[in-house]
Amino acid sequence: MFTTYDEAISWIHSRLRLGVKPGLKRMEWMMEKLGHPERRMKSIHIGGTNGKGSTLTYLRHILQESGCSVGTFTSPYFEQFNERIALNGVPINDEDIVRLANDIYPLSVELEATDLGGPTEFEIITAMAMQYFGHVQPVDIVLFEVGLGGRFDSTNIIFPILSIITNIGLDHTGILGSTHAEIAFEKAGIIKPGTSIITAVKQEEAKKVIENKAIEMKAPIYSLGSQFAIEEHHSTSIGEMFSQQTPFRKWSHLEISMAGSHQTENAALAIMAVELLNKYYSFLIEDEHIYSGLKKAYWPGRFETISKDPMIIIDGAHNEEGITSLVNELKKRYSNKKIRIIFTALADKKLDKMILNLEAVADKITFVSFDFPRAAGAEELFNISQNDNKHYNKDWKAAVDEEIHSLQTEEVLVVTGSLYFLSEAKPYLLEIVKR
Repeated sequence: MFTTYDEAISWIHSRLRLGVKPGLKRMEWMMEKLGHPERRMKSIHIGGTNGKGSTLTYLRHILQESGCSVGTFTSPYFEQFNERIALNGVPINDEDIVRLANDIYPLSVELEATDLGGPTEFEIITAMAMQYFGHVQPVDIVLFEVGLGGRFDSTNIIFPILSIITNIGLDHTGILGSTHAEIAFEKAGIIKPGTSIITAVKQEEAKKVIENKAIEMKAPIYSLGSQFAIEEHHSTSIGEMFSQQTPFRKWSHLEISMAGSHQTENAALAIMAVELLNKYYSFLIEDEHIYSGLKKAYWPGRFETISKDPMIIIDGAHNEEGITSLVNELKKRYSNKKIRIIFTALADKKLDKMILNLEAVADKITFVSFDFPRAAGAEELFNISQNDNKHYNKDWKAAVDEEIHSLQTEEVLVVTGSLYFLSEAKPYLLEIVKR
């Protein structure tokens, strides 16, 4: 058993060696042993390729504005591990991590001796979140972000009052499938009998899969572009402004402070969810809670401005769809400036397409390495690139130092790629710009 935070975290991370083990049997076994904490929570389940974290944070802020206590389970963490389990946006404390790890550890040991095998790191963290919100710190509602896929994701043992699928992209194809339809099938696994599903999926073949699953489960479906729609959208200096038509009413002059057209879609999903909470689940969320919650919502690493002088932006564009959104936003907002990019990613991504898209806006691109088991090497990324002004540096801090110190007034530095990398890079960037 553990007496310190470092001991608990070391044990949790040691489970990374087991990798990904799809299936719900181990989670079901642990929930039975814990007295089914997952059944004691009112929850919303959020899946999709991109936008899960942003949609969750819009929802969280709106619910908090209405006076609700809101639990969240997210991944990966950005600045500290404790963020993965949070109450009203505040990460749980170190003592709670130790307590929860001690609750799960003996179950892990017992499970290891069965035919099911020991739980993975993500299964352990998920079980900790279930235990926390089910038994230790009950809240009004918990927002659960899917880790990978949906059908066999360890979060899929919950019984949510609403499900959300943000979008579908060709990510984790080695596990989820190589087509939008195959991936949609895995994501649609979170749709529960009679439970409303809200989605912003665009591809026709993927939409059809989700619609068919909703019909099978007799689940009411609310699809962006069909049952609700974004209207009158335009970008502002600090974010986006738009209106939204739903089956129940029109919302005018909605403002969000996270930049990007895709963020209006994430916010629209949250608004649709809030309307259903009000209409069918006796929540008391007023108009002002929605407007103020949307405007206050912030999620780190999503087209986030670190400094305006010099201009430095970080963005967790960790797959092809994320890169496309980033590139579109750079073209829209900084077409009059030269763009320097520092990029790195995990080796299992579609690196050639991601790099090709970045090169469409990069006046200079530097590839770096970072310390993570699945990270691609700087030289590997460099060799994929066709850019005339490409560089690589295995020391990402040295690359950052060099770029910032030579950055001109008419230039923008964009640090992008893996969220695991950005979680390391952001504190360092903030330290440099304060000097």
